[in-house]
Amino acid sequence: MSPCPLTLTLIGGPTVLIEFGGLRLLTDPTFDPPGLYRETPVRFEKTSGPALSPEQIGRLDAVLLSHDHHLDNLDSSGRAMLPRVGRTYTTQAGVQRLGGNALGLAPFETVTLEGHGGDRLLVTATPARHGPVGIEPISGDVVGFALGRDKPGDLLYVTGDTVWYDGTAEVARLFSPKVVVLFTGAAEPRGRFHMTMGSEDALEAAHAFPEATLVAAHNEGWVHFRESADQLAQVFAQFGLAHRLAPFEKGKPLAIDIMP
Repeated sequence: MSPCPLTLTLIGGPTVLIEFGGLRLLTDPTFDPPGLYRETPVRFEKTSGPALSPEQIGRLDAVLLSHDHHLDNLDSSGRAMLPRVGRTYTTQAGVQRLGGNALGLAPFETVTLEGHGGDRLLVTATPARHGPVGIEPISGDVVGFALGRDKPGDLLYVTGDTVWYDGTAEVARLFSPKVVVLFTGAAEPRGRFHMTMGSEDALEAAHAFPEATLVAAHNEGWVHFRESADQLAQVFAQFGLAHRLAPFEKGKPLAIDIMP
């Protein structure tokens, strides 16, 4: 049997178009133009716009929304597009705010997504901690997502906004995805501590998922990121792991062959 391509397109920030078979999914929708949202209590300023508009992306079967309450994961334009999507998977807390087509998943809860053409994927929510120990009352609930073709988590893992910790390590113990999308950037919106993965966390992921292709997203487009995609790639090269990190350029589809 011939391999089936998994195609990922970085739209900008945390927004990635996922295409597999006849299914089309989008992570954390952000489509607003650059601009300053607010100065306090946290400065949220967007510095670059999306590579594609919602209209250019077209039909979507589902949105994988790691959390709804931070503007760099769901902005005004992204929020406006949610009613036009078949299903929005997110946190259980987020469902109370979003309503509509949103479905809240607890960590390691699995549901089946079925497309119009009969294609199906297993969608599993994964644990995430959006910063250091004790950050939860400030950052709120966040989830990642593991997608499975034949069994949970055997295709793709999207970390969502998280650092590397016991919860993400548990994902590595339970699942063997072919591709891992890391939300990186070493975000520091509140001080000198990371709210998302930096290079150290990404290196942990590389060793925890030794067979997976790694792709880094959510590392540009906002002033609070402290580590760029190029800087992350330099670290991987220094550790002899450059081959593990697939180049991911904004607006350019990345096709990865998935063997049956």
